[in-house]
Amino acid sequence: MLLCLFAAGCATGRPAPPTVATFSIVAVDKTTGEIGVAVQSKFIAVGSVVPWAKAGVGAVATQAWANTSYGPRGLKLLEDGLTPQQVIDKLTAADENRTERQVGIVSADGKSATYIGHGCFDWAGGIAGDGYAVQGNILAGEAVTKAMAEAYEKAEGDLGDRLITALEAGQTAGGDKRGRQSAALLIVHEGWGYSGFNDRYRDLRVDDHPEPIKELRRIYAIHKKVFPPPQ
Repeated sequence: MLLCLFAAGCATGRPAPPTVATFSIVAVDKTTGEIGVAVQSKFIAVGSVVPWAKAGVGAVATQAWANTSYGPRGLKLLEDGLTPQQVIDKLTAADENRTERQVGIVSADGKSATYIGHGCFDWAGGIAGDGYAVQGNILAGEAVTKAMAEAYEKAEGDLGDRLITALEAGQTAGGDKRGRQSAALLIVHEGWGYSGFNDRYRDLRVDDHPEPIKELRRIYAIHKKVFPPPQ
């Protein structure tokens, strides 16, 4: 007999979805205006769940028992003028399952906040810094988020390079203690999408791979050559 882990799953008669055990970073480059999210997880196609971003507004990473409505709702609240912390307060206050959620938010002006529900599986935590926030759950330990924050602050290169560097540091520090499976990178900038028709500048996903961060780095290098920053 299957056990229903969460009340919402039981109420709908559908099995509860797997927890998005992962580590992620949301960040903004205040010089170029790029805003992005990078994430790695022992979860199939993590890029379809965690990363959300809007040019000129901010970015959201929703994970653990991910509430994907946090993405579009969070971006709308940022656009309305709320700070990342105010957005988190509003989103979680209305969510009866907030203790199972984890979310990181950064705004275009560099403000950031992270939320870790006390029901998230150990180890879970996050760090909010100037222009970025890192967070993770079911990690090898606190060293993962500390390594990510330190690596991001010291990293050089464009935003994509720095975001992937943060993921690499988190993995080296132990990463998701269940293992590795997928990774994703999403970066937005007004008018920097394909042919200038949209704002989706980098949208790269490694859905199932034994070394997803390494593969993401490889794909990113190719993408940069094909699609350099607009002049």
